Order: sequence, then C-alpha cells, then structure tokens
Amino acid sequence: MDDRVTLAEVAARTGGDIVGDPTTPVIGVSHDSRTVAPGWLFVAVRGGRADGHRFIDRAVAAGATAVCVEEAPPGLSVPAVVVPDTRRAMGPAAATVYRDPAAQLTLIGITGTNGKTTVAHLLESIAAAAGLASGLLGTVAARIDGKEAAIERTTPEATDFQRLLRAMVNAGVELAAVEVSSHALSLSRVDATRFSVAAFTNLTQDHLDFHGTMEEYYRAKASLFVEERADRAVIWTEDPAGRRLAGETALPVTTVGSGPGHDVWAENLRLDLRGSAFTLIADDSRFPVRVPLAGSFNVANALIAAACATVAGISWEAITAGLESVHQVPGRFEFVDVGGDKDVVVDYAHTPDGVGAVIRAARDLVGRGRIIVVVGAGGDRDKVKRPLMGQAAAEADVAIITSDNPRSEEPEAIIADVLTGVGGGAARIVTESDRRTAIGVAIAEATSGDLVLILGKGHEQGQEFADEVIPFDDRRVAREEAFDR
Repeated sequence: MDDRVTLAEVAARTGGDIVGDPTTPVIGVSHDSRTVAPGWLFVAVRGGRADGHRFIDRAVAAGATAVCVEEAPPGLSVPAVVVPDTRRAMGPAAATVYRDPAAQLTLIGITGTNGKTTVAHLLESIAAAAGLASGLLGTVAARIDGKEAAIERTTPEATDFQRLLRAMVNAGVELAAVEVSSHALSLSRVDATRFSVAAFTNLTQDHLDFHGTMEEYYRAKASLFVEERADRAVIWTEDPAGRRLAGETALPVTTVGSGPGHDVWAENLRLDLRGSAFTLIADDSRFPVRVPLAGSFNVANALIAAACATVAGISWEAITAGLESVHQVPGRFEFVDVGGDKDVVVDYAHTPDGVGAVIRAARDLVGRGRIIVVVGAGGDRDKVKRPLMGQAAAEADVAIITSDNPRSEEPEAIIADVLTGVGGGAARIVTESDRRTAIGVAIAEATSGDLVLILGKGHEQGQEFADEVIPFDDRRVAREEAFDR
C-alpha cells in the first residue's frame, strides 16, 4: 500500500482551504510539535493551556511538511490546510492520513461511567478464545495483539488514536475493544471513526466539572450512538439512562439486563469472593458460565461483553470460553494477598454510585462479616459529588475517609466536604488524611470474615499533589501495611 496521502486529500476530508502545493505528501500526523517526524502533518490545536499555533516553527524544524491551522502565519515555509476549527479537523485529518483504519477492524467502542475497562478486557479474552488477533485501548492498558502500547489517557487524542488503530491493522488485529470517554466524544477525539458496535454500560454522576450538568454528560455519551458513528448498539437497559438511550437511538439495539425482557440476560446467579456463576440466556439458548471476577456488577459487565461479541459475529462457544478464561482486571475488584485470614480488595470506584455498588456487591459476598471501606475524593474536580461519596461510603460498617488525589487542594478540606454527606449512615466514621496510614488502619481493624475495600485509585501508580506525583499503589501499600503489623 502506498502510505503517501496528499494534502489535497486532507483538505477534502476536513473541508479546509489549501495554501501552497496540494500534492504535498503526508505520511503521519501529530498535534504535538515534540512528536512530529519528517514528512508529517502538524495540526495546531488551541488548547486550554497552550495554542498549538505558537509551535508551528518548532514542528517545521522537526520535519513537518505541512500544517493544519485556523490561520496561516505570515512567512509560513510549508503548505497549509486552513480550517475553522483544528480540533474538529484533527480526527478527519488523522483518519485520512492513516487510511481509515477503523474500516478495516471490527471496532467495539464502550462508553459509560463505570465498567468500560472490565468490558474491554472481557472482549479481549473472548477474541483470544475465538482465535482472533485483538487490540485494546483503555484506562488500564493498551495492547496490540498482546503487546503493550503506550497511551496517555483513556481515549487518546485523535492523532494518536488513529495512529494506534493503524498499528493494529498493520499487526493483523481483527477485533479491537476501545473505551470511549465522554471527554473524547466532547473533544472530537473519535471523530471520523466508525464503530462496528457501540456499547453503553451506565450513567452515574461524574465529570460534572467538565460537562456542567448530568444532561450534558448524557448527551456526550449518547453522541456515540448515532448512525454516522456506529453500526449497532448494545445497551444495558437496567440503567435509566440506558433505557432512555435505547428509545432515542436510531441504531439497531441489543438490550442487556439482569432478567427476562432483554435480548441478553442472566439467571441462577451464584456469587462468591472469587467469581460469579450464572446461566447466560440469549437467542433462546442457555449457557452456563463461571467468570473469575467477583461482584454482581461484573455479571453485568460479562453480559454486555457477551452481547457485543455476538453482535460482532463471534460464536457462543468462544464467548463463554472467553468469559471463563479472563484474567483479573488490574484495580477492578482486585483481591490483594496480604497474608493471614484477611480479605482485601482494591477497586477503581471513584463515583458515588460506583462506591455504593461495590459496597453492596461486597455485602452479598461476605455474609456476616463487616465491610470496611477506605475512600476519599479527588481534588480540583467535581465538588458536588463529595457529599454523595460520603453518603455512599456510609453504607459500609466502617468508613475511613482519606485522601485520593488531592492535587492543589488541602486533603483535610476535601475530607470535610465528604463528611457532610455521611449523615445518618450506619457506618462508624474514621478520618485519616494520610492514605497509607488509612489503609493500615483498615487492615488492622479487619478480623476473619471481614472485607476491606480500598476504593478510588484502583490500578493507579501514583498520588497527585499540587507540585508532585508520589509513587503510590494501593495494592502494594496494602501488602506493606499488612506485613509491617
């Protein structure tokens, strides 16, 4: 394949005007002048912190043969495509330069507040069981046919996203599971990408510092489920927003839920601390499954992944085998061996509904034991949800309110906001601003039969403060605190 795309092709796709030679070839594209290589197109994006137009000279010096701009600067030494909005042009430009890789993949996009990462990992496991080379892009990891790839955010910027999809195609990937965040949808990161299947997990309060209202948050998620972006939809309709979405989208919908009346559902649930067994029902057929992921919410994730896979044409034999052979998803209801008879779980739950769901799922698993939760709230983010985090934490027997990622705020001030929501909850409330100490307190409190839940950071490897990020892994800290005692 000739990898050379001309500037004229980019202009045609973006609706831009060309200044200079339209036959200029382009072999790559970047929005970051530091990553530009010879022969690439540089897209100058106006961001919240910096205007990419300021770095045009740096990009040209690095070898950019053309630029995409909102205004061509005087004396520009390379050809340009001039567009009204470079952020919105970035996706179509990158898709053009990388020859529309999404069209050569079975591409499954998963959106929703909670569950995206687990659904994506389940799909990767199903693809392996089906003998398909797979790709994964998400919060925890990016993999191309089993090999790790580096990404900076849940859904990369359009230039990186299209480059990664092209790398998947070049590596022989057949099915790719991609987490699609609301930020990505709002910021045009997946523009010019067509998904074979769009999946919706749920919608609970999060990111209101960015979206402003729950309605705008919903609208961002719903924008994936339009005919211009996807062929089919898989929707968890136990969620009110999911039911609304199923009624509003024009896409063919496969509904998923926990009981009859859905296209894919489950019965005979049997849950324990090491996994979930159930009967999966679809297409008038019944399939016994045991997924090595604990918690009722992971049954929902498994059903969503199964529905996506069957819509994508994968056999039920491969789907059930993939569900049963999935590996533990890092930081998602992940058991941590701290020795002795104490049970500790680390989970990424960082929204009020997520915290509540994990606590309730844990309650189903421990019988008469106590739930001891360690949880906080992030600084410089949606402050409205902080009291709701406290309210959710109060569903435990013991709630230790601590720091998450305080960023530029004082941890004690964030904790005070969280405490306003604990109200009349049943939990005994403990406050400890040092997260390591809080984890140690929780483990010391636990006795045989109790379950310690360390929530909020999951797989993360650092804790963010105003001027530094310190190494911090809840799983490692839990082991260290347990063995030091």
